[in-house]
Amino acid sequence: MRIEYRLPSLGADMESATLTEWLKKPGERFTHGEPIVTVETTKGLIDVEAYEDGQIDDLVVAPGTKVAVGAVLAHLIVADSAPPAAPEASATAGSSATAASSATAASSASPAVTAPPSPATGHPRLSPAARRRAEELGLSAASLEQAGSASILHVADVERLAAAAPSSATAPPPPEPIDPRAAMRGAIGAAMARAKREIPHYYLGLDVDYGAARDWLARTNARVPVQERLIDAVLITKAVALAAARIDGFNGAFRDGRFEPARAVHAGVAIALRGGGLVAPALLDADRKDLPALMRDFSALVMRVRAGRMRSGEFSAATITVTSLGADGADVLYPIINPPQVAIVGAGAIREQPAVRDGQIAIRPILTLALAADHRVTDGRAGSRFLRAIADLLQRPDGL
Repeated sequence: MRIEYRLPSLGADMESATLTEWLKKPGERFTHGEPIVTVETTKGLIDVEAYEDGQIDDLVVAPGTKVAVGAVLAHLIVADSAPPAAPEASATAGSSATAASSATAASSASPAVTAPPSPATGHPRLSPAARRRAEELGLSAASLEQAGSASILHVADVERLAAAAPSSATAPPPPEPIDPRAAMRGAIGAAMARAKREIPHYYLGLDVDYGAARDWLARTNARVPVQERLIDAVLITKAVALAAARIDGFNGAFRDGRFEPARAVHAGVAIALRGGGLVAPALLDADRKDLPALMRDFSALVMRVRAGRMRSGEFSAATITVTSLGADGADVLYPIINPPQVAIVGAGAIREQPAVRDGQIAIRPILTLALAADHRVTDGRAGSRFLRAIADLLQRPDGL
């Protein structure tokens, strides 16, 4: 069966990407989970993976082309069966056209995919990427649509028409180069603004005595080589993942007016980028892995993110997110939900402060956990149970 391979959404802040490299050529076979193409987003280079076995039939988009989320990148030949679903929680809220493989089968004789003429005018229209390119060149989209001859104009068409157009002394100056850090900050800001508008957040906080976890971590790390030592963030992430697997309503996505619980816990972890910015790729099956395996995955994930080379499955699969500012000294972190997820847990710094223990005042290591959750799915009572479950797990670290 011949199907369309589309650019998936890799986060609520993603609208487009630039295709930088095809990792497979027409006729080459691939397996489930194998990278097919590399795209560049504001987050960096991301390898987009295959969601089933098959082979490349033809390539639609050339390297260097900027395309919108949902655009057809290639045609694939796969087994003649029901098309696979994209990874769980991969689509952003309100966007169902972001799956990497479309269920729409194309005729084997079909050339590149085109869109029909605009029903209102009969004139060709610009693709989203072509419209943005026209704006960069200071060209009128309406004039380009009148001048075009194809049913849809792509980036190459815009550049061809721009080169053929007579020069004008009043033409606007070329746009200023885009600062990647500013672009990322703008994308993050837009996504978080939308999340605050559309998601009815509620917030809860809980102080956790971290003494048992700290002591257990010190004993465990003393017995292993330096490269195998665990860190606080991994313990906290594992506790959140286990609690999310046990308490309903915090692990999944809210789409089309309803909550879709996830079958597995893929914990997104917020990672700061060198030079500014933040991404939150997922540690897959975080509730099922032991701590050493989770630590290895976490270390590899951080290395790939900091190197600017990531995998699409790690961005599209997260079902709940954990974020921490402990290393920066903030006592409490009140995070914003990353749609379409319905919950995020923020962990502050582990700090020494007076606390009552066994009826006595003692200086204890205290960790403040903050939960932001979606009121369309859960309420404060459920949120309290969820936070309490995380705290109980951290106070019995042998069970992690």
